[in-house]
Amino acid sequence: MIIPAKFNGPPGSGNGGWCAGVFAAASGLGGVVEVTLRQPPPLETPLALDGGEVRDPDGGLIAQVRGVDEVPQVVPPVDADTARAASAAYPGLVDHPFPGCFVCGPDRTDGLRIFPGRLPDGRTAAPFTAPAEVSTATVWAALDCPGGWAVIGPGRPYVLGRIAAVLDGLPAPGDECVVIGVADGTWGRKAVVRTSLYAPDGRLLGRAVAAWIALPGA
Repeated sequence: MIIPAKFNGPPGSGNGGWCAGVFAAASGLGGVVEVTLRQPPPLETPLALDGGEVRDPDGGLIAQVRGVDEVPQVVPPVDADTARAASAAYPGLVDHPFPGCFVCGPDRTDGLRIFPGRLPDGRTAAPFTAPAEVSTATVWAALDCPGGWAVIGPGRPYVLGRIAAVLDGLPAPGDECVVIGVADGTWGRKAVVRTSLYAPDGRLLGRAVAAWIALPGA
C-alpha cells in the first residue's frame, strides 16, 4: 500500500480517514472495522499489512486493524438545504489548523471540500459531492473530518487517533450526499465523536465512531 501525496491531512502525512479506509479495505474484514493510528501515516511510502498491523519499510508500526462487534450509533440526518446553510458558516474557512487537508481543507481545489458547520444543537453538517472516482477510502474520509469539527476550536487542533466504521454502500459519482457529525464527550485531550453519511435519497451509506486527540500544547 502507498498513500499518494495528494491524500494528505496535516502537512507531510496522510489524512487519517482516507488512510484508515485504505487499511480497512486491505484487511479484507467485513462488518465494523476499527483502525488505530499509531503514527502519522507517511506519504509515498510502501506500507505492508500483516497480522492486523500496518508497518513501514523499517518495521515501524503505523496502524492496527481489527474487526469489532459494536456498531456505531447513527447520527440523525438533516436535509441538504440545512447542510448547505451550516456549511456556509464552516469555521475552517477563516481558521483551519491544516488548510491543505484533502478532505476539509479550504486551500484544496482538488480535494473533497467537505466543510462542516455547526447546527444549533451542536452537531456538524455538510454537503458532500462524491468525486468521479469513489472507493471505500472515499467514504471513510468523508466520515472522518466532520466528526473532528464537532470539537475543533480556535487554537485547539485535534488529529484522528482511532476510527471504527461500517459501510452500507457507496455513493455514485456526482451524488450530493449529506454528512453529519456529533461529539459524545471530551476527556482531557481525548474526544469521542460519531459521524453518519447519507445518500441523496436519505439512505444511510456509512457510520463511524472515532477518538480524536488534541495536539500537545493546544
